[in-house]
Amino acid sequence: MSKQVQLGLRENWKQFTLLVIINGFVGGMVGLERSILPQIAEKEFAIAAKTAILSFIIVFGIVKALTNYYTGTLANKYGRKKLLVAGWIIGIPIPFLLMFAPNWSWIIAANILLGINQGLTWSSTVVMKIDLVGEKQRGFAMGLNEFAGYISVALIAFLTGWIAGEYGIRPYPFYLGIVLVVLGLLGSIFLIRDTKHHVAKEAENNTIPFLKNIFWDTTWKNKNLGSVTQAGLINNLNDGMAWGIFPILLVSKGFSLGEIGIITAVYPAVWGIGQLFTGRMSDRFCKKDMLYIGMLLQAVALVALVWASSMFHYILLSSILGWGTAMVYPTFLATVAENTHPKDRAKSIGVFRLWRDLGYAIGAILTGIIADLFSINAAIVFIGILTFISAIIIYVRMKCRTGALLKIISRTHTGNINPTYTESHSILCNG
Repeated sequence: MSKQVQLGLRENWKQFTLLVIINGFVGGMVGLERSILPQIAEKEFAIAAKTAILSFIIVFGIVKALTNYYTGTLANKYGRKKLLVAGWIIGIPIPFLLMFAPNWSWIIAANILLGINQGLTWSSTVVMKIDLVGEKQRGFAMGLNEFAGYISVALIAFLTGWIAGEYGIRPYPFYLGIVLVVLGLLGSIFLIRDTKHHVAKEAENNTIPFLKNIFWDTTWKNKNLGSVTQAGLINNLNDGMAWGIFPILLVSKGFSLGEIGIITAVYPAVWGIGQLFTGRMSDRFCKKDMLYIGMLLQAVALVALVWASSMFHYILLSSILGWGTAMVYPTFLATVAENTHPKDRAKSIGVFRLWRDLGYAIGAILTGIIADLFSINAAIVFIGILTFISAIIIYVRMKCRTGALLKIISRTHTGNINPTYTESHSILCNG
């Protein structure tokens, strides 16, 4: 069967496009909460402590991280599609819990389900797209995947903020969630096919060795995988801070619900749209450079937020933060795929996403404690410094994979091709 299967974006564009659309619905589920949940905590449940307000992000991050890990472990055993459908079934109660929650514990319960939903659905669509496209266009594939997810986060965050400003915080904004769940579930059941044969096809000619210990190699021991994993954790740590602290900060600055919806949507919008470009860039340029510059931009934007005072400032810095995140997000996944055997890939991506999404919980805990003990600005600066340290780790520890260089040298010596600028750039990075 695997010999009849073709790898590539062009060869599998129909299934790939359907997966992009499904991942848009997945991202929209996170966008439901993005701009209004902290305000529900303060206005409807009278929760004042930042740590308590951010508890929904802490729970979401831990549950999603663990689900990512088990999705990666179970993907080869049960198939990607079954896990995708299971994720949508678990997501059915979420909008109803958010709509009718009589106390904060219901919100926590909704975020436990959301974490499982996101871990199963997003992980499945990521791995399936990588399976479909093969080696050449992984970065571009991940760019399209993350674009769909995060542009949906931005769109739904904006819409929920606008609806809340016009019609009230509950229940109307969460009607969008019912639509997302229905479309995501039906599309996954009737339109998506599993990709196990594509995995078998790629494994036939793959020369990347198996990892000795997938968990520890991905976590830290392998220099490239470990560098990506720590950066993923720090990236989501600062995203968790942005998710929970930004709306509270903007309320304290006197911005309206509509303005907060716009500002909180800019960051994931730039992040999402930017990945249409940065995903393709990660296929052409040294991935170490992409990751280092992206994390550095995030650090600069976060520290500069302390001096922001106007809507223009917040939109500008949110845009820089979004572009920095766009540079690293598809590159993370493409780098993990590039450094793992196809049969190790799902589990290795699961380990990476375990640590990456634990960043949500760690970021929410850290920023909540620091904001309560000191100030919101102190929390933002601290996270900015951690992000800068992460960029330095990438710069010092990571190298571009040498496999591409060996292919270039081989092809050049046989007279089939002359090195292009892009290939020469890769040689310099590997050097």
